[in-house]
Amino acid sequence: SLLRLSAWTRRTRPKREQRAMERDPCPHRILDDLGGAFAMGAIGGTVWHSVAGARNSPSGERLAGSLYAVRARAPVLGGNFAVWGGLFSTFDCALVAMRGKEDPWNAIVSGAATGYVLAARGGWRAASRSAAVGGVLLAMIEGLNHFLLRLAPQAPPPSMPPPQAPAAAYAPPAGALGVAARQQLVNEPVLSGATADASDVLMQDKWK
Repeated sequence: SLLRLSAWTRRTRPKREQRAMERDPCPHRILDDLGGAFAMGAIGGTVWHSVAGARNSPSGERLAGSLYAVRARAPVLGGNFAVWGGLFSTFDCALVAMRGKEDPWNAIVSGAATGYVLAARGGWRAASRSAAVGGVLLAMIEGLNHFLLRLAPQAPPPSMPPPQAPAAAYAPPAGALGVAARQQLVNEPVLSGATADASDVLMQDKWK
């Protein structure tokens, strides 16, 4: 029964809590986001720079120019994405450790902090602008996710299974050992005191 109750509780949790639980724990989340961001940047850079390299190359050398552009620029774009993803996940994990909970504010603040750090070499003004852009961008993303979660049809929570009665409460099936004799005793009429006396008198007269 405890296992069924725990499974029912997991199925009825809110969608945001389920989404938070589905993410990797924080020490591993940073490495996971690093790899995912690099792969996304490398794939996107391959597509973009293959087309750009082919367009900027002279006729007859478009394939060679496309491959050269991909080799030169796609890893750089993947590295930029990996730096952004790693910083974002690091700030996110730090906020989770400090605040003790996961909510959209962690992502918004992490996006602003990541933008500030990446643009810090350009001065505090450029860093502030980058932080504002990162915070607003993450706020839009989190707001869109929340809106989509509210629009999604929510399945009704499954009902609790009925409690099973113990085995001792069940009567043995008809025809089992001992049931017929017990049923026969139940079906026999119970004589009252006066009726029993009258029966004894009749039996004595009969034997006389």
